[in-house]
Amino acid sequence: MQKKFIMIMGLVGLLAVPAAWAEDTTTAAAALDEIVVSAEKLITPTKQTNETVYTGSEITRKGIEIQGNQAKTSIYQAINILPGINVESPDPYGLSAEERNLRVRGVRGYLGSMTVEGVPNWGGNPMGPREYIYDTEDIDAIDVYKGAVPGDFGTGVGARGGAIELKPRWPEDKTGADINQSVGSYGYSRTFFRLDSGKLPNVNTGLSASYSYTDADKWKGPGTLGPRNNVNVMMKQPVNDKDSIKVWFNYNDLSQDLYQALTYTQTKNLSANYTKDYNSQLTGIRSQDINYYKYNHGDYVNTDVMSVIPITLNDTYKLSFKPYYSKEDTEILGGVATSGGLIQKRTRDTERYGMISQIESRFQSVAASLGYGIESNNMTILTQNYNPVSFAYQGYGIYTENDGNGFVQSPYLKLSGQIDKFDWQTGLKYFYYKDPATQGYLSTSPTYTLVRATDLDRSEKDYETYLPTVGLGYNVLDSLNIYASYGKNFIRPYSYVPLINIYNTNRSTFQKAGVTLNDLFNGYDMEKSDDFELGTRFTQERFALKPAVFYSRHDKLLTTIYDPRVGLSYQQNIGKATGYGLDLESDLFLSKDITLFLNPTYTSLTYDDNLTYQGKTLNAKGNQLVDTPQWMVKTGLIYKYGPLELVPMLRYLGERYGDVTHTEKVDETIIADLNLNYTHKLQSFGEKLKVSLQFQNLFDKQYVSVINASDDSRAGSTSYYVGAPFTTVLTVALEY
Repeated sequence: MQKKFIMIMGLVGLLAVPAAWAEDTTTAAAALDEIVVSAEKLITPTKQTNETVYTGSEITRKGIEIQGNQAKTSIYQAINILPGINVESPDPYGLSAEERNLRVRGVRGYLGSMTVEGVPNWGGNPMGPREYIYDTEDIDAIDVYKGAVPGDFGTGVGARGGAIELKPRWPEDKTGADINQSVGSYGYSRTFFRLDSGKLPNVNTGLSASYSYTDADKWKGPGTLGPRNNVNVMMKQPVNDKDSIKVWFNYNDLSQDLYQALTYTQTKNLSANYTKDYNSQLTGIRSQDINYYKYNHGDYVNTDVMSVIPITLNDTYKLSFKPYYSKEDTEILGGVATSGGLIQKRTRDTERYGMISQIESRFQSVAASLGYGIESNNMTILTQNYNPVSFAYQGYGIYTENDGNGFVQSPYLKLSGQIDKFDWQTGLKYFYYKDPATQGYLSTSPTYTLVRATDLDRSEKDYETYLPTVGLGYNVLDSLNIYASYGKNFIRPYSYVPLINIYNTNRSTFQKAGVTLNDLFNGYDMEKSDDFELGTRFTQERFALKPAVFYSRHDKLLTTIYDPRVGLSYQQNIGKATGYGLDLESDLFLSKDITLFLNPTYTSLTYDDNLTYQGKTLNAKGNQLVDTPQWMVKTGLIYKYGPLELVPMLRYLGERYGDVTHTEKVDETIIADLNLNYTHKLQSFGEKLKVSLQFQNLFDKQYVSVINASDDSRAGSTSYYVGAPFTTVLTVALEY
């Protein structure tokens, strides 16, 4: 513990050096009290409509901006400044979709939720948000809830891994344009422009349209991380003095070659394997050609449309309706060693549509929100196999047909109010999910014709839960607030494809034991957690501090078990874990030109019991969950000198483990980044010109970034991705 504390203080000391340089251009420390600080905040408190207790954090546009170009195409990278958030990625540009990991206080981020103005974004295989489908230049702010989630917050199909809400940058009231061009290492190029109509004459309609094109070579191995095309169109139409109808349309098309993971043995000789990647040419050898880079490739297309329709009835009551439609069309090729080597194509064809309706009421001492979310979804997820030498078709790996759509409904009620210096709020949400029945099919050689296989059928299954929340705050001073919160979180069942693959691979063994695929799915359930937090918010002219202590109990975690009937192991929802820790959000305004931010985290998340696997007990009790460092620190300095801005940043990531028994250890690491910005106000054309130079991994550190594992992964089953080397990006931006 002492060693970690010394290291944290060392990081702060390194970044405090520029403050001494500033002595020549600012008032001495003794006179700092006379300076009026007007620094831009990076993180601010946030709360939902009719909330009285702040339980979330908001990343401002400045907070997004200082994290560089990777935060422009990845929501996870945009929130990486927060304590308790660990983002891992093999690429430096936020382009590597679904090879990026997020953990929120130790819980995997794809078990969390993401919404746009409360409208859920999620999909399957893998379960979770599609965080790579937006341009953050079209986002005004990002709200993050790491523990308890307010009852009226849109959580889609679960938020055990936290909740994120994107607040759109709706059309501006004035005519304007944003244009920026970036170029960088490894062939990186990004073009973005956005046009705002301002309020159109007579009708006062506001329109905005943006487009971006991003492309880059992989920094190692053959292939590219693009092209990525993104189109966004928004409309804001006032209908009276109080209400405006808003419409959001977003289209994202990404094509990328994948990075190859390393084994744990390869990570122990990182210098020799750091640039190891997929093969650039075919060899004609089946076991080798599964590693051909074009056979490890993904194409992702996502289209989202939504509308926000408010109706103010009077000063007491207000209605809102948010209808939405979402479509995903994705194909991913990947080489697998099964049957001597196969190329597997995973197809996701998903449609979701629904509506969130709400009535808000404000009385003299109490505010209330009563709402109802409903969604229907049709998710077609299948796999097809191909010969890696001839690319001849070799049948379906998984083929199922749904008997109807999946269905989600979620009514909720939230109450809030104030009594003297006390703020309070409470809520209750009911969640129901209908998992439709499916019919299974096989396709075998030589014709690969689809044939019904009733043992691959799954029955319809209903999942439901009640989700209470409560929060209490006390305003000691106008600038000092103490709060406590509790909330129950959940995630609907996930990881279907691995279970189906195990059954298909060992089908005859299961059949002899009289075990069907439906029997395996009967052991699936929703993961749930109870999340508690006690914290304070203390804001003065010189600083803004938010320390928080958190505690969580996790139940029914997806865990590998041994089945003696078949002599095989597979996952079921039986695990339990306990977490606790401390994180701190802090901005220190040293002067009007110098802001220091320091965001450390301590997290303990451990299994409550040992795990049984292959007939033996693994010593998991008390071990930190896979890929969860106990210590993390994000710290940096913003130093302004006239039109120049200097932003050095450091990220410390403590030691982690790639397996539940802690035999695969990944060492701690420190990564340094640096951003330089120059802003010039224009007199004739445009409002300002900004030139930015970004340096990532400044000292070219070789390190393991991504640990690709389930929470209960055994030694030898985890794959690892290394972080990108030293990378530079130059951006020229014009605002008009």
